[in-house]
Amino acid sequence: MLRRDFCLLASSAAVATSLPRWSWSTTLRQRDLFPLGVASGSPTADGFVLWTRLLDGPVPGTVAADTPRTPLPPALTVHWEIAEDDAFKNIVRRGTAQALEALGHSVHVEVTGLRPDRWYWYRFMHGDAVTQTARTRTAPHIHAMPDRMRFAFVSCQRWEQGRYAGYQHMLDEDLDAVLFLGDYIYEYAMPKKPPHPALVRTHTLAVARTLQDYRDRYALYRTDAQLQAAHRACPWIVTWDDHEVQNDYAGVEGLGAQDAFLAMRGQGYQAFYENMPLRACSLSRGIEGLGTADGVKVHDRHAWGRLLRFHLLDTRQYSSAQPCRPPGRNPPDSVSPEHCAEMLDPERSMLGLAQERWLAQGLRQDASAQTRWSVLAQQTMFSRRNYKQAPAQSFNGSTWDAYPASRQRVCDAIRTSAVRNAVVIGGDIHQNYVSRVLSDFSDPESKVIGSEFCGTSLTSHSKTPRARAQEIADNNPHILLARPDKRGYAVAEVTPERWTTSLRVLDDVAQADSAVATLARFVVNDQVPGPEIA
Repeated sequence: MLRRDFCLLASSAAVATSLPRWSWSTTLRQRDLFPLGVASGSPTADGFVLWTRLLDGPVPGTVAADTPRTPLPPALTVHWEIAEDDAFKNIVRRGTAQALEALGHSVHVEVTGLRPDRWYWYRFMHGDAVTQTARTRTAPHIHAMPDRMRFAFVSCQRWEQGRYAGYQHMLDEDLDAVLFLGDYIYEYAMPKKPPHPALVRTHTLAVARTLQDYRDRYALYRTDAQLQAAHRACPWIVTWDDHEVQNDYAGVEGLGAQDAFLAMRGQGYQAFYENMPLRACSLSRGIEGLGTADGVKVHDRHAWGRLLRFHLLDTRQYSSAQPCRPPGRNPPDSVSPEHCAEMLDPERSMLGLAQERWLAQGLRQDASAQTRWSVLAQQTMFSRRNYKQAPAQSFNGSTWDAYPASRQRVCDAIRTSAVRNAVVIGGDIHQNYVSRVLSDFSDPESKVIGSEFCGTSLTSHSKTPRARAQEIADNNPHILLARPDKRGYAVAEVTPERWTTSLRVLDDVAQADSAVATLARFVVNDQVPGPEIA
């Protein structure tokens, strides 16, 4: 399908309306058409996006590979309802939408015209199949100053490496939203040799390369009951990282021939859109030429009144390749200016120069609008993490450390914009890190301009020993905490006066009923940059 036609199809399918009866599809009955659950996202002051995806027959990856799958018709009419109560006695909106084969039989309904700062309930129906009732909410009015927002941020949920008990505990956290920061799926096949630690569950899927491969991977992950429950509890704001396509890809650089990689990347991007509560406008080419022919625009802004604004970033799609990466091959595990002068090239960027300008503009807007907290929500660790004791240097080749000029431009944008409070959140590295953000990481005595909370993985293993992480923290005085030994998520409670981050960790990621505990709690006080132990 031509890119233009795909975008038009997605845009028309997302309109929250009622289709004329003559356009309704035939109705399938006595089927469980919603085994993947529902989701909502992109909350605004007057609406949100509702999502589901229809599937008939066994979910791929959960049964023998030769089990036949029942094909769905090219189009199915799905009914949806939104109510002010969970019994649907006061329905405020209802309509119909098309689940189209070209979009993986996914449904994206973009709802507007609702009241700000309130909870709603929703469901989808087709024939006698009805989804479980789910809850979502609108954001406060753009000029309001809410008393509080409470959200979780989480990333890296490799299916075979753990159970999703963290999502079960999120149901008790009284959340307004969940921020997912990447690696919703992992593209790998099951390993041929038993790894250490042992895997918790298995699947039968091959390495994801085609559109159907990626669709099947999302379907597998979304069968998890605890993940489905977390999606039903509140809206999600989502971005991606590398495993939604291929491990350690950066921009147009992946493994193998570039044209083949870009074709595969386009398939992964389409599957991401199909399986996430994203707006159809995310398929546009973006602003100021930011975007690619097959891209999905995941960088966006999400405001919670004047209390905070998320600047959701994309450190993959527009990134320069990792420094000293051989074309078509894996990047180096570590780099240093001494052995890889390329990492100091000022033209290299983690975000792409256009997205850097977009971020700087947004931070200036925050300062002008007197936004209390400006949140840079992105994929990986932002603060400097020198693996060696100064003056020796060694850095991870795939984090911001490998793009020092780009990071400095972001730090300069935070400083010169004069935002009231800057907080960076991230994931990717499967470790909990808490850091002070410096105006210049090459100068350990430079001014503190913000706070960083890099969360651990929900399930994905970490290969870093605890003693090694502490050694790295000791060599980098701006790092206040480094813990690689626990899986979990983080909860941020934000008020006009204070930001509190609680690092929540599971006792045993292999158990679906694992207990959870607070590893540490840090606070950031209004207009006092840098986290402190609570």
